[in-house]
Amino acid sequence: MKAKIYTVEGKEQGTIALPESVFGVTWNADLVHGVVTAMQANARTSNAHTKGRGDVSGGGKKPWKQKGTGRARHGSSRSPMWVGGGVSHGPTNEKDYSVKLNKKVKAKALATVLTKKFTDAEMIFVDTLAFTEPKTATAKIIIKALAVGAEHPDLATKRKNAAVLVLAKRDEAIEKSFRNFGNIEVMQAKDINPVDLLTYKYVIMAEPAVALEIIEKRVASVASTTK
Repeated sequence: MKAKIYTVEGKEQGTIALPESVFGVTWNADLVHGVVTAMQANARTSNAHTKGRGDVSGGGKKPWKQKGTGRARHGSSRSPMWVGGGVSHGPTNEKDYSVKLNKKVKAKALATVLTKKFTDAEMIFVDTLAFTEPKTATAKIIIKALAVGAEHPDLATKRKNAAVLVLAKRDEAIEKSFRNFGNIEVMQAKDINPVDLLTYKYVIMAEPAVALEIIEKRVASVASTTK
C-alpha cells in the first residue's frame, strides 16, 4: 500500500509505503460512533447550575399567617412557586458526563478513521514543511499549491473545517503561520484523534515517515484486527 508524497510547491516527490495496521482497517461505523460520542462526553463540562430552595437567600420568615387572610398558605418565599425562589429538579454542575473509554478501542477507531480518510482520497502527504519564521502569506501559498497538486481545489476555498495539519513534532513557526487560518488546525501526530480527524475534511501530514511511525506505535495494539 503506497501513497504519493508532494512538495510544498504541490509537485509529486515520490511515494511512501503505508503501514497496514494504520491504513488497512475495515470500516466500523458503530465503533467510530461510540468512540466519538464518548470523547465528546468526556470533554463536556457541567456549566448549567440552578439553586434549590435550600440554596437561595431569604425566606426564613413565614410570608403571612396560616389562616384568615383569604390567600393560599405558604411557609417560605424560597418555595419554587415563588419568583426568586428555588428551582425544582434543575440542572447542577455536579453532574458527571464522562464515559469510560478503552484505550484499545480508541486506538482502533483512530486507525479506522485514518483508513477511511485514505480510501476517500482525503489525505495529503508532504515531504517536508519548514518555516524560518512565522509567515501566514507563505502558508497560504503552500495550501494553494497543495490544492492544485493533489487535485483538491476545495482545500484552498473551503471556508470551514478544511484540513487538519499533522506534524511529527511541534514547530512553533508552523503553528503561528497557520494560526490566522480559521479553517485549518495544526496538531502533532501524538495528539490526533478520531474527533478532530472527522471534524476536518482533509488531513495534511508533514514528514510522513516520522509521523506515521508515531501513529503506528499508537495503534500497534490493534494490528492483529486489521485486514
